[in-house]
Amino acid sequence: MDEKTMVNDILAGVKAGLTTYQGAINEAENMNLRQTLQQIRNNDESFQYELFKVAQSKGYYKPAAGATVTEIQTVKNELQQ
Repeated sequence: MDEKTMVNDILAGVKAGLTTYQGAINEAENMNLRQTLQQIRNNDESFQYELFKVAQSKGYYKPAAGATVTEIQTVKNELQQ
């Protein structure tokens, strides 16, 4: 397995984990558990962003093109209705 595949696989795994943590946080009634899950999520978000920057710098990951002003305004208008 090459480095690009490994980096993208790790990114996908961390992103999936973040979704799972968010679901668990939403359901946690115990404040200690909730705070612990939030700390883990925050650490994973930081790790994901650092790895993303490495992947992007090496050309392994290319984000989608930015939205135009018109597209942003359209979405804002739809959400405000």
